[in-house]
Amino acid sequence: MKLFKLAAVLLLIALPARAEIEIQTVTSPGGITAWLAEEPGIPFTALEIRFRGGTALDAPGKRGAVNLMTALIEEGTGDLDSVGFARARDDLAASFSFRADEDTLAVSARFLTENRDQAVDLLRRALTEPRFDQQALDRVRGQVLAGLRQDAKDPGTLASRQFRALAFGAHPYASSGDGTEETVSALTRDDMIAAHRAAIARDRVYVAAAGDISAQELGALLDTLFAGLPATGAALPDRAPMDLSGGITVQNFPGPQATVIFGHQGIKRDDPDFFAATILNEILGGGRFSARLMSEVREKRGLTYGIGTYLLGYDQAELVMGQFSSANATVGQAIEVIREEWRKIAADGVTEAELANTKTYLTGSYPLRFDGNGPIASMLVGMQMIGLTPDYPKTRNAKVEAVTMDDVRRVAARLFREADLRFVVVGQPEGVTATD
Repeated sequence: MKLFKLAAVLLLIALPARAEIEIQTVTSPGGITAWLAEEPGIPFTALEIRFRGGTALDAPGKRGAVNLMTALIEEGTGDLDSVGFARARDDLAASFSFRADEDTLAVSARFLTENRDQAVDLLRRALTEPRFDQQALDRVRGQVLAGLRQDAKDPGTLASRQFRALAFGAHPYASSGDGTEETVSALTRDDMIAAHRAAIARDRVYVAAAGDISAQELGALLDTLFAGLPATGAALPDRAPMDLSGGITVQNFPGPQATVIFGHQGIKRDDPDFFAATILNEILGGGRFSARLMSEVREKRGLTYGIGTYLLGYDQAELVMGQFSSANATVGQAIEVIREEWRKIAADGVTEAELANTKTYLTGSYPLRFDGNGPIASMLVGMQMIGLTPDYPKTRNAKVEAVTMDDVRRVAARLFREADLRFVVVGQPEGVTATD
C-alpha cells in the first residue's frame, strides 16, 4: 500500500513547469544552511544533498575508494544489513540514491510527509553509521570490477579517459574516479572507513529541499540528519593544471568506426562572459539540428549521426568539449570540418538571426527544468555549489537577453581557439596522423 502511495505521488509531481519559484534560505539552529522551495500541495518532499570533494579526494594509491564507499552506503547501517536496510526503506515508501563524481558525493532522498521523520532517521543512520560489511564490500567491488572491464571495451570511455589524462597531468581529474582493476581489487574495509571520513563531513555539505516541508521543519531536519558527521573532512584538491596542446592523439581500437573527443580549455562559470559563451556553444554545437556542427558534419556531409559540444565546468578546471563518431574512412574529413567551423566562429562571430533564435530557445526552455520537486531540489543545490544567489531563477533569462552582438563576437574570438584543439581518436582512422 505504501509503495502504491509513492507511485501515486510520483505521478502527481510531474506538474507543469513553474515559470517562477520562491526560494527561501534556511539556516538550522546548528548553523547548517539550505535552500527551500516550499510546495505544500502534495505530501511529498525531495531532498538533495551534496558533499564537495567527490572522487578527487581519493588517497594516493587508493583510486576508486570514494566511488566504492559511496556505493556501499546503502548496503547496511547499525543493526540493519543490506537486506534489512532495503526492507526498511521500502516499508517507508522512501527512495534514496548515492553516487559520486569528480567533485561531489551526491545523495538524493524522496519521502512522503507522513513518513518524514522515520525516513530521515534511516538516512541519518546510513550516512553516519555505514556498516561496510566484508560480504557487501566484496559483492559491490565485483560489480565495480565488472564495470571497469566493460569500460575497457567501450571506445567512448577510452577516449574520455585518454583526453583527461592528456589534460590534467597528475591531478585526480586525470584518471577515472572508478579506479582501476588493480586499485579497486586492493581496497579494504579500512580504506572504506577512511574514504567515508574524508568525503562526508559538515564543512562541505550543500542542501536543497522542495515540497511539503516548512522552513522550521527543514531546519530541525538538517540538525538531526548531520549532527553525527565529523566537522571537517579531507583537504579539497588544488586547481588542476591544463596540459592540453593542440593536435591529434590516436588510440588503436578495432571496429568499423572511430569515436572522437575534442576540446581545449574553457571558461569559468562565474566569468562575466559565461552567458555569451553559453549562447555561442549552443549556436556552434548545441543538440538542435540548427547547430552549425550538426548542419555541417551530419546534414550536409553525412559524416556522423550526431555531434555536439558543451561547456564543462569542474570545481578546479574548465573545458569546452565535443564528441562524435564516424566511419574510419571519414574521421579525417570530419576533423577538418570541425576545425574550419572553430575558425569561422572565432573570426566572424554569428548572425543576428542565430543570436536572436538562440536567445529565444535558451529563455523559453529554462522554465522546463523546474518540472517537479526532484528536479527543483537538484537545481537548487547545484546553484548553491557554483555560487549563485537564490534570485537566480528570476534573473537568469534577463542575463541571457542582455548579451549583445559585440559581446558574442568578442567572446567567440577569446573562447574558440582552433590551434589549441586536441582531438582524441579511438579507432582505426584512415589518413589521420597522430601528432603526439
